[in-house]
Amino acid sequence: MSKLDKIELFVLKSASVKASTDSITERTDPSKIDVQPEIFSSIKQFSSDVRENAERMSQYYKLFYMLENDIRKLIDDTLSEAYGPHWWDNYAPGSAKEECKFNQQREQEAAVTSRSENELDYVSFGQLGEIIRSNWVLFGGILSNQKAMGRVMFSLNTLRGPIAHCGILAEDEVDRLKLTVKDWFRLLEGPK
Repeated sequence: MSKLDKIELFVLKSASVKASTDSITERTDPSKIDVQPEIFSSIKQFSSDVRENAERMSQYYKLFYMLENDIRKLIDDTLSEAYGPHWWDNYAPGSAKEECKFNQQREQEAAVTSRSENELDYVSFGQLGEIIRSNWVLFGGILSNQKAMGRVMFSLNTLRGPIAHCGILAEDEVDRLKLTVKDWFRLLEGPK
């Protein structure tokens, strides 16, 4: 693991620890939720239980946001370096291309602002593992084991559900998330 990778891992771990300690030391009241002033008046309308759950789950959302976007960047950087910036056309699996096209079309039909110019941003988390798997010739030099990568990505995708869809993670699932994130960073240590 390079010095830069170790620094990034340290920063990610520090952010997670800070979020955990903040949630322990401070009960959530409407005035302590970090939102824009025009939204603040709406937050007071929700019950304290809902506000507390939102604050508790926000730390896991932040962690997963960083992790998922880091995985997307790893994929894009690796494939761009090997095949150039237009790698998508020749090296993305068909299922990822179909999902991307469907999501782009859905956005166009809804007349919303496009989320990205990058096709990779239009695929689900589950497709990220498929892209890695179908390009293992490159990722095999970065990640330690293909089966382990599949298991970790499956576990992360399962844990992502309640995080991304406004659910609540049970305490044992919080433990599982922490271990699975550690597993991901262990995979990044590369083949031994």
